[in-house]
Amino acid sequence: MTHTAHISHDAVLRAQVALYHVHPTAREEVAAYRVLAQVSPLAYLPLLAHALSKYVMHEFADRPEISLALRAEAVDAARRMNSLEAGREPLLINTLMAYRIQLKNMGRQEELSAVEEEIALLEAGRRAS
Repeated sequence: MTHTAHISHDAVLRAQVALYHVHPTAREEVAAYRVLAQVSPLAYLPLLAHALSKYVMHEFADRPEISLALRAEAVDAARRMNSLEAGREPLLINTLMAYRIQLKNMGRQEELSAVEEEIALLEAGRRAS
C-alpha cells in the first residue's frame, strides 16, 4: 500500500475546492497544499513551501516559535522537492535563507551554523554546474 493510499479522496477534493476560492486565506492554502503535496509532490511541494512562507509573514510574525516551525516545514518541503527533481536548488536556498533569518533573530546559533553551511554548499554546487 502506498503512502497516497491513506489519503482520503474527500480530503483531496476539499483541498482542491479550497484553492478555487477567489481569495483563499494563507491558512487555507497551507492546509490544501499539505494534502495535495502528499498526492502529487512534484506539483504541490513548491507551492506548499511558498504558502508556508506567506503564512508565517501574515499570521505569525510576532510568534517566533510558530514561525520557526513553519519555516522548518517549508525547508522540509523544499528539500523533498530538491530530492525529487534536479534544478530545484533555488527554492531550497530561498527557504533556507528565510529559516536562517528566523534562527538568527531567535539567537539559535548552533542551528544557524548548520543552515549557513548547507546554503554555502548548495550555492557552491550551483556555481560549479
